[in-house]
Amino acid sequence: MNDFIDELVTLLQTRKANPSDNSYTTSLLAAGEDEIVKKIGEEAVEIILAAKGQGDQRVVEESADLIYHLLVLLVSRDLTWDDIRAELKKRHR
Repeated sequence: MNDFIDELVTLLQTRKANPSDNSYTTSLLAAGEDEIVKKIGEEAVEIILAAKGQGDQRVVEESADLIYHLLVLLVSRDLTWDDIRAELKKRHR
């Protein structure tokens, strides 16, 4: 079964290789790593706030935002979701 995270990473890699003028991902990648990590920080704070009183739906929404921006960072560094999977698997042993 194809995992949506894998599909999303493929889309992000495509945006990196073939920038699109009206793509948020393209603009984020073009802005550079400082902007990407700034967004990750913002989303991390937002998920904390959501968890502390905004309800489960907001936790889900902010988690999605955090994961998306993390994936953009990975793609910007030519890392993959498989790299994360491998690290998690290694730590599980």
